[in-house]
Amino acid sequence: MAGPLTLGAHHIGLSVARLEETADFFTRVLGWAEVRRDDSYPAIFVSDGVVMVSLWGVSEPAQAFDRRHNIGLHHAAFRVSSREALEQVHGRIVQAGLLVEFAPELLRGGPALHMMCYEPSGVRIEFIWPGV
Repeated sequence: MAGPLTLGAHHIGLSVARLEETADFFTRVLGWAEVRRDDSYPAIFVSDGVVMVSLWGVSEPAQAFDRRHNIGLHHAAFRVSSREALEQVHGRIVQAGLLVEFAPELLRGGPALHMMCYEPSGVRIEFIWPGV
């Protein structure tokens, strides 16, 4: 085989308990665009212009995901364009009153910087600036 058969991520699908609040996190806090809705599921699709996130509403969540004990999505990571953009994301998340696991810090000694937070339904989200 000459190389990978895939071309990167098309979308990420997240099951969420607080559909509207999670969509608001992506659109209002991060500035993403709502692409479409499917009220029959219900689902809301959002995009930053590079990747799409499909938010699937769960009516009766069994329990919150525990990254240390459950198999599944550990976190979703999104790249930002600069150190300043990472600081702006952090500020908006704090202003929105969302849980920040850790503020922007060096990733394994740098030069990359990253931070981790939880969106309104409890999914861990990382933001990373590669430092170059």
